[in-house]
Amino acid sequence: MNMRKLGLKECCAETQSLVSGEGPNSARVMLVGQNPGIEEERQGRPFVGRAGKYLTTILEKNGLNRRDLYITNIVKCRTPQNRKPTSKEIEDCLPVLLEEIDKIKPELIVLLGNVARNTPRLDNINYIETYHPAAARRFPRFRRKFEADIARIKKEYQD
Repeated sequence: MNMRKLGLKECCAETQSLVSGEGPNSARVMLVGQNPGIEEERQGRPFVGRAGKYLTTILEKNGLNRRDLYITNIVKCRTPQNRKPTSKEIEDCLPVLLEEIDKIKPELIVLLGNVARNTPRLDNINYIETYHPAAARRFPRFRRKFEADIARIKKEYQD
């Protein structure tokens, strides 16, 4: 999806480094994170830094291939000093996320972390709220729930 074609003036208006979601248009599962980090900004792809590598490892451990999922963020650009996005930044980028959801029509959206929980709940979509992979990677007490939630994807949505 080319976000520049969306005509949104607000989402990441001060940057040219927009990071689009990626994955098949027919994905049954969408993963939504916070916002891109520096490595994501460099590569123009979501979840390719340390947290992304951990996420990929846990997906693979559970028999899931990230190429079969649609992976995106609620905010589409890196924030200064990689700080937590403000409520205004989240609000400004929500139309882009909602357009992604409308295009992909996932059965399940996995909300990765507190910021992603700002994603509006839409009818006919199931949601799993879990920890962000960076938190699960860093804090063992979060890891068990995160890994169990990822395991649910395979069990419930990937036949």
